[in-house]
Amino acid sequence: MKTINRKTHTIDATDKAIGRLATEAVRLLSGKHKVEYVPYLDQGDIVIVKNLEKVKITGQKLTQKKYYHYSGYPGGMKTRTMGKIFVKNPQDVLHRAVYNMLPKNQLRRGMIKRLKFI
Repeated sequence: MKTINRKTHTIDATDKAIGRLATEAVRLLSGKHKVEYVPYLDQGDIVIVKNLEKVKITGQKLTQKKYYHYSGYPGGMKTRTMGKIFVKNPQDVLHRAVYNMLPKNQLRRGMIKRLKFI
């Protein structure tokens, strides 16, 4: 069995749009930048994001973009705006964007664990 060599990539989020930052992180986490990439193996690298509070949010996303959470009970739909989540925890906004861009299979949990914030 071949061992996987994981490198550590540091991304500076200063003045970058959230979506562009998320796609860059997903590419590194899933290993698509490597020559030996195959979609059924988790060969991605470790990604560290710094200065996330200085990220550029374009348009009216802080007030108009909504995140939904359903408790499973009738009337249990909760909504929060991006602005409220960003003020409380800026890492959660990028984490949600990256998580939803990763492949929806068993490899996603391992990939998202390699996303770190400083």
